[in-house]
Amino acid sequence: MAASRRRFVTQKVVFAVLTVFAVITFNFFLFRVLPGDPAVGGLRDPRLSPERVEALRERFGVDNPVFLNFDGGNVFESQYFAYLGALSDGDLGTSFAFRDQQVTTLLGQALINTLWLVVPAQIISIVLGVGLGLIAAYRRGTRVDVSALTFSLIMWSLPTFFLGIVLLFVGTTWLDLPAAGRVTIGAQYTDLWDQLADIVSHMILPTATLALVLLGEYMLIMRSSVVEVLGEDYILTARAMGIRRPKILRSHAFRNAMLPIVTLIALNLGFTVSGAIQVETVFSWPGLGHLTVDAVNQRDFPVLQGAFLLLALSVVVANLIVELIYGYLDPRVKEA
Repeated sequence: MAASRRRFVTQKVVFAVLTVFAVITFNFFLFRVLPGDPAVGGLRDPRLSPERVEALRERFGVDNPVFLNFDGGNVFESQYFAYLGALSDGDLGTSFAFRDQQVTTLLGQALINTLWLVVPAQIISIVLGVGLGLIAAYRRGTRVDVSALTFSLIMWSLPTFFLGIVLLFVGTTWLDLPAAGRVTIGAQYTDLWDQLADIVSHMILPTATLALVLLGEYMLIMRSSVVEVLGEDYILTARAMGIRRPKILRSHAFRNAMLPIVTLIALNLGFTVSGAIQVETVFSWPGLGHLTVDAVNQRDFPVLQGAFLLLALSVVVANLIVELIYGYLDPRVKEA
């Protein structure tokens, strides 16, 4: 059994590593097929001389062949292998648009800001979605169930950016909440708590947008899972033994219905980071999404490569965690 478990874990880890390598390769060539010169694409200055353009291209390492060097010398002297070498040292390069700034620093700051939105939104949506789904399944067929289903379907079907625009209008018009940014520009804080209160007030609308979108998904899956579990034979046996319905829900149905939710939570942890792009764009939140949009507009290859790699890694790692959890909870998965 121990050998089978080690083999299962090894296979999944190896597959995840190969997937990451494929993502890195695809990520690199994806931006090289775009037209234009990446070294000066963000400058948009027609007065640059050919000598200056060539100096910029040499500075940012885009003067070498993209994949293999067939012009003599070292055949592996190319942008691709230079990128792999730098990546192995944890170096994502220097930003083209944000001059003299390391991509690692830019992404680190943006990731922290994104986590300020993603973590609270996930917690709120999990607690409310699971609770609402459990109540809807318990009150199946009643007005409570129909109302919860209608609300969840609407939230799940609405485009994220549209819901964000609606909440932006409501929050700024009726609730007097900040419209954009992470902090109030030019604000003078008396202490740390005053600054934290300003950040939280800016977080309310984008966090609510993410939470509402995820809440609908969690509620629908939880309700469906609980309803399915309530039809199992062991639930009927528990009822026949005289066990009260609330205890059946809490001790039997809830625990067995949580497996699909655990899987969904782990997957969403990866996808939510990338899905925050729309929310951050609507609310001008300085996270990964906002940084990615700016990098696209300015043709900043290193930042784009780093952002896409970070987003892809979050999804791959989340999938790996889900598969390992499934293998632990259900031994049949390891034999498949």
